Amino acid sequence: MIRRTRAFTLVELAMAVIILALALTTSLTAMQSAFLQFDTARNLEIAANILQCEMEKQRLLTWAEVNNAGYVPVIDPSFARNPAIGGRFTLSRTVAAVAGHYGQMVQVTLTVSWRSYDGRNVARRYTTHYTQGGLYEHLYSP
Repeated sequence: MIRRTRAFTLVELAMAVIILALALTTSLTAMQSAFLQFDTARNLEIAANILQCEMEKQRLLTWAEVNNAGYVPVIDPSFARNPAIGGRFTLSRTVAAVAGHYGQMVQVTLTVSWRSYDGRNVARRYTTHYTQGGLYEHLYSP
């Protein structure tokens, strides 16, 4: 009596290896995309925090300080101490006179920029308006 042993053929084994390789390749691509999205979300949160912190500093400036062209904003030391933040993010500011307000109102734009996980340059901006006499004088004067 001849007894046959059941086993996988080479074709079945090759198909299983191909399917496994395809599954691994797909999952690696998905994980890379997930890491990119995670990095983007984290950097957007950091940028928003930096901008909010600097915007609060801007609110405390006098009219002369706001219009000082030599003023260069710096990232707050609480952020800059972290090497993952301080070396990657840069902060800049632009000030422009608002038309029709006789030089008594300026638009202040703060910009944070950084290089993302995939090498793209990314920037986020906050814009506010600053009046010479303060917010309430501008809103309630005739």
